[in-house]
Amino acid sequence: MMNRYVNARTAGVLLLGLLLLLLTGCARSPVLLESTKASLTPQTELTEVPFFAQTEYQCGPATLAMVLNHEGVEASLDELIPQVFLPGRDGSVQPEMLATVRRYERLAIPIRGTMDALLTHLEAGNPVVVMQNLALPAFPMWHYAVAIGFDLPNETLVLRSGEIERHTLSFSRFDATWARTERWGFVVSEPGTLPEGVTARNALEAISAFEEQHGPDTTLSSWQAFSERFPQNPTGQFALGNALYADGQPEAALAAFETATSLDPEMGAAWLNLAIIQFQQARLADARASLTQAASLEGEWQPRARQLLETL
Repeated sequence: MMNRYVNARTAGVLLLGLLLLLLTGCARSPVLLESTKASLTPQTELTEVPFFAQTEYQCGPATLAMVLNHEGVEASLDELIPQVFLPGRDGSVQPEMLATVRRYERLAIPIRGTMDALLTHLEAGNPVVVMQNLALPAFPMWHYAVAIGFDLPNETLVLRSGEIERHTLSFSRFDATWARTERWGFVVSEPGTLPEGVTARNALEAISAFEEQHGPDTTLSSWQAFSERFPQNPTGQFALGNALYADGQPEAALAAFETATSLDPEMGAAWLNLAIIQFQQARLADARASLTQAASLEGEWQPRARQLLETL
């Protein structure tokens, strides 16, 4: 009996050791670009970010309360819980998190999933909502927190997490838990502004989702900010043209569609919209040329372009 008990204890110790090994095996210090190290200040901490304690399964609403209030939105934890918390899933999922931010008329922009991007956003003064898996990939324990600062020499991150207002975690330990969520995180900004470091793709998705929820009128300033940040992006110019046209600015919309077609001659939708404005301005020869381009390109715009071309 004693030997069996000792063996059981030994097996338990070995199992615990294996579990700890699995949990920490990938906890290596993430490699930061030398350019990132050179550009960052040694320490940054956004102490003005408010703190809302996160009770069981309510880390999603609590993190949103922190970043929204930091952006000037009065959003209480009580009103956020029913919007984000999903009882059947014992937590919150990413689409609900992003959609809730948009309901409060703010942009929710995913960040690039690298430590370089995360630290750069913090350096620029933008707290970042991050998602972690605090357990094994096969038995996940999802958790949301707000990254608010870092200590570069000591390689530590500062988070508002759980019931800890100032939780410090090594870069390696944090990155191990962050990597299990494919390094998912996002920043919040007012319409018409884009945080430094966001990618064109992520900004496009965020502004488009905001437009679906609030309409083109409220999105014009964001498309203008996007086109200023990414002037060579044809999709941004096309979206700007649509927003300008909806705002009653056909001349400015015309210029945006012309820019879009020059940047991407294969963008049939831009050719079609360009032709419609040219037709409205009685520029029939220009409209015919634009419609010919649109009709020659495969896509959902093609039947409409051919119909208008026959009318002309």
